[in-house]
Amino acid sequence: MSLENRGFFIMKNSIAIQGIKGSFHHIVTKQYFKNSGVISEFLSFDALVDSLVDEKCNFGVMALENSIAGSIIPNYALIDKNNLHIVGEEYLDIQHNLICLNGQSINDIKEVHSHPMALLQCKEFFKKYPNIKLVEDKDTASVAKRISENNLKNIAGIASDLAAEIYSLSIINKSIQTIKHNETRFVILQKSLNKTRDKLDKASVKFELDHARGSLAAILNVLSDCKLNLTKIQSLPKIDSPWVYSFFIDITFDKYEYYLKAKSIMSIMAKDFKVLGEYENRKR
Repeated sequence: MSLENRGFFIMKNSIAIQGIKGSFHHIVTKQYFKNSGVISEFLSFDALVDSLVDEKCNFGVMALENSIAGSIIPNYALIDKNNLHIVGEEYLDIQHNLICLNGQSINDIKEVHSHPMALLQCKEFFKKYPNIKLVEDKDTASVAKRISENNLKNIAGIASDLAAEIYSLSIINKSIQTIKHNETRFVILQKSLNKTRDKLDKASVKFELDHARGSLAAILNVLSDCKLNLTKIQSLPKIDSPWVYSFFIDITFDKYEYYLKAKSIMSIMAKDFKVLGEYENRKR
């Protein structure tokens, strides 16, 4: 489906990403928006969200869950608290590469700097090189940029193919992550709800339930009865109400009418029912 059919205005897109060019957020942005729009870089998810709330950017790209590490729970809270809307999603197969200055080999490397999660996901690879010191850093792409700009010899980073290309670095080992299929789900955020119903077959909703036996089971039965498929459920504690939890669920459906029926019933059964987004399912 084209961006125009999604209700997006390509020439006016200002897209907020967490990290810098060459990051995995940047790769997802290029894939989803087909290289359209102007990218704004932010060092934190909070700053990214602020740019949407303050209407400095039209869209935001935010990682929400990883097939290995699980959910990025604070990001659920950020979306909910700031009343942002999920208007799309994208999945990315995360490939970690060992990158350094041109002309160097693995035998020249004394330190590897990268994001803690990237280092953890490549832990097995570095067991073969016990003399290399692993150093935690804030971001994969920012390390690549620093190595390039400061001509840092004997130091490598873990980053994407795109980061190596942008910052003119060599890839000395490709796909060094322990688990080769490592996928992250990203969501596309806007301040306003998606207004088009074209190709809508997935929704993200949030609700609360009473401490009553079978209350969650009753909601799940509604999904089943209305022919909806539950693809994700995540609970988060309410900070201002000890031992009270909010539930965030993702559901897919073949017909929008099925979803509308379920939504109507859930809004009656659950407390603080809220639609976080309705969009196209990109996981096939």
